[in-house]
Amino acid sequence: MATADVAIIGAGAAGLAAAIFAGETAESSGSRSIVLLDGAKTIGAKLLVSGGGRCNVTHEVVAPTDFFGNRRIIKNVLAAFSVDATIAWFASMGVELKREETGKLFPVTDRSRTVLNALIERCCELGVAILSDHRVTKIARVPDSPAGFVVHHSHGALAASRVILATGGRSIPKSGSDGLGYELARRLGHHVTPTVPALAPLVLDDRMFHKNLSGLSQEIELTTVVKGKTLDVRNGSLLWTHFGISGPVVMDASRFWCLAHEQGEPAEVHGNFFPGENQEQVRRWFMEQTRDHPRRSLGKTLAQRLPQRFTDSLIQHAGCDGQTAIAQLPRKDRDSLLPLMTKFPFPIVRDRGWNYAEVTAGGVPLEEVNFRTMESKLVPGFYLAGEILDCDGRIGGFNFQWAWATGHLAGQAAWRPDAYQSDRIDP
Repeated sequence: MATADVAIIGAGAAGLAAAIFAGETAESSGSRSIVLLDGAKTIGAKLLVSGGGRCNVTHEVVAPTDFFGNRRIIKNVLAAFSVDATIAWFASMGVELKREETGKLFPVTDRSRTVLNALIERCCELGVAILSDHRVTKIARVPDSPAGFVVHHSHGALAASRVILATGGRSIPKSGSDGLGYELARRLGHHVTPTVPALAPLVLDDRMFHKNLSGLSQEIELTTVVKGKTLDVRNGSLLWTHFGISGPVVMDASRFWCLAHEQGEPAEVHGNFFPGENQEQVRRWFMEQTRDHPRRSLGKTLAQRLPQRFTDSLIQHAGCDGQTAIAQLPRKDRDSLLPLMTKFPFPIVRDRGWNYAEVTAGGVPLEEVNFRTMESKLVPGFYLAGEILDCDGRIGGFNFQWAWATGHLAGQAAWRPDAYQSDRIDP
């Protein structure tokens, strides 16, 4: 049976980072044996498609509030590997990053392949053995043995002193992250909170007018209400599509609807197409337009503030006539239109599924790992990193920062179990 000091399961962002940091920590010892196993025939598929094929490596400002999960623990993990550390780390591998207006950081080449190649090349320089098409089926503990674990995979088995689980969640399963990691963690005694798609587009009832607006983007304030309680309010860009709605504001809010739906709880999502203004303020603007431009049509009036295509569809949806002079608009039409402009109910029927979700909400509870090392509190020598943990960030490079940070901690600690950062923020 082959042996290794550290076996890392999953060659995505977190797994590759863990392999590199384990390898760099081990360099001073003069000998190392680090094996990275992945079930896919070609590694890095998820990384390659991220950011529209450009790979949004991180964000210029990353805070615990950009994530969902135990933010006390998240705060400590992020403190161990900052954005500046990420930038310097990639620069050391020959990958220069650039900042875009949104604060997102991308490789200057605008190619995700640049990032993946750099990570793989660094692994090779450090002597990390990358075994693709090696799907792990079981992790067995070997008590009172230097080996610690036996990792069973599709080509046999590997004895390892320590194991890092970085299999990802359930998003984009064709990349290899099909949820198997959760079962591996469960068999070792870990819990797994309910997992649902996050950063996912949402599908609307076919009777809606979204198909007519496909490709149109507009600013909106989106509110998610679950069991009558407002859980999330955020502003951003909404993208109308042939199936429903997408765009950053929808992707960020999707986790709340998905979790409620999974748990059978009533959930509503509504939009204010006049962000920052309430219905009374919009009504006053509307009445001012009626007074100052009485002959202007309803359609042209709304098009001053809203995209024309959207205006036409909204007016029709409300059962009004867009050609009507605004001063001649019946009060009942005005009363039906105003709520739609500031509290539009989106008829969501489902999310678009795991194939289109960028990340997973839920996973192994952060409380079950030591945030200084990412080592399991239940299984000594077993570490967890990346998306398999119950932590998901908003869109914009935050989930990659989580992958680099947890990979950094797990990789260093798995090689030198007493390794930790002296500047860690304690709870």
